[in-house]
Parts: sequence; structure tokens; C-alpha cells
Amino acid sequence: MFNCPSCGAPMQDGQRFCAKCGAQVSAPAAPITPITPNYGSYGAGGYGAPGGYPSRGPGSPVTFQQKNIAICIILSLVTCGIYLIVWFINMVDNVNEATGDTTANSGGTVFLLGLVTCGIYEFIWLYKCGDQLNAAKASRGLPVDSNAGIMYLLLTIFGLGLVAYALIQSELNKIAALYGAPPA
Repeated sequence: MFNCPSCGAPMQDGQRFCAKCGAQVSAPAAPITPITPNYGSYGAGGYGAPGGYPSRGPGSPVTFQQKNIAICIILSLVTCGIYLIVWFINMVDNVNEATGDTTANSGGTVFLLGLVTCGIYEFIWLYKCGDQLNAAKASRGLPVDSNAGIMYLLLTIFGLGLVAYALIQSELNKIAALYGAPPA
């Protein structure tokens, strides 16, 4: 069993056309093998402690699922921004997973630092997010946008942070789709 290289739908061995998008497949793609943790001298104690988790490399398979951007936006508006906080925290964690950076601040930490600095830290994170997503996309053979970080930052400065979040989520959805995550 393998996934369609065009849309990511599951396909059976020997199947020449995707039932979902109709793309012709000449040969099955190389199977995605699960990562076997190599704890080495770190053990399995957690991040930052003796015995911390090993770092995941860029291009490693991701475990997060795609999110429906329209539903995220609607829930953010209906809940007066409460869901936006949850979405942001989850998005930061997904970007960290996509880049394989286990030393980056977690979503909760980025959110709290943003509160303490009156949003300045979130601006910094949005700018860096463009570079992080580009690295994650490049390691997987996806096209990159060198101006993404500036675009996310400017959108947020001009009051369109929700649009910046939607664009970031769209890029995360593309990465998740490579590993067979179903569309939300």
C-alpha cells in the first residue's frame, strides 16, 4: 500500500490510477518508514533533561493532522478569540515538529512570552516562522517562499494576523498531506 504522489490518497499496490484525483502512477512511491527512536546516551526522560528525547531531523515524517482553515477561522471568531489561542499554540508546536527542532520554544511558551511582551515576541516568532517553514518544505522537496516571514509579520502588523495564521496552517497542511494525513 502507498499514497498517491498528487493528492496523498491511499492506493493499493499495482493500482495505476488514483481513485480520488485520477492521477496516473507509474510506480509506487518509496514507503515511508516510521522513525525508531535512538535514545543513545539521552534515555527517554524528556526534553532538556539528562535522558531527553532525541531530535528529529528535518524531513522526518510528521504526526500532526491537517486542519480545516475555514473552521479554525469561524471558531476563532465565534469564541471571541479563545480558539485562536488554542490554534496558535498548536500551530507553533506543529511548526516545531515539521522542522524537527526539539529545542524551540513550545506553543504555550511562545504564547506566554507574547503576552508578557505585549505581542512583540509573537511578531518575532512570525518572522522566524517563514524561515522555519521554508526549511521544513525544502527538506521535503516542496517549493519555498523566501518572503514568507516578512509577509506573516506585515499581515499581523496591519491587523490581519488571522490571515497570517491561515497561510501558516495552509503550509502545515501541505507538509501533513505528504505523510497521508487526511484533509480535515
